[in-house]
Amino acid sequence: MLNTLSSRTVFLGLFAVCVGLLGFGLYLQHVQGLEPCPMCIMQRYALAAVGVVGLVGGLHGPGRTGTRIYAGLIGLLALTGGGVAAQQTRLQLNPPGLAECGPGLEYLMESFPLTQVLPMLFRGAGDCSAIDWTFLGLSIANWSLVNFVLIAALAGWLLFRRGGR
Repeated sequence: MLNTLSSRTVFLGLFAVCVGLLGFGLYLQHVQGLEPCPMCIMQRYALAAVGVVGLVGGLHGPGRTGTRIYAGLIGLLALTGGGVAAQQTRLQLNPPGLAECGPGLEYLMESFPLTQVLPMLFRGAGDCSAIDWTFLGLSIANWSLVNFVLIAALAGWLLFRRGGR
């Protein structure tokens, strides 16, 4: 059944999944009050880049060569994001002595002018080793790693599948 899906459909589906995952991350941040750490922000960037490549691939509707190019880019981005998620998972399993990945918002506001604080906020301020939320026993970093592995597997499938356009 999967082999009958066009690459356009797969890419647009991947884009939709990325939007959903990013939306859930923003929900956890802005509604649940979970502060993202620098590693979380890097994973968001990787996921957003995967989504953008998926959207471009979906709008383009490439042939076999184009599908492989887009799949290769998605695979590289997924491996990058997955590497960060794996490192964060390692930090959560073996927390370092110094818990913070970066200074807290209160410290930044007291120590720097607002023009310098705003860019720092986009880097994240939470503790990378903290586990603030779990689902089915897995942390956000664990779920991020699972999603990046699945995305990389999808990219590999697109690279080597026969049939479908």
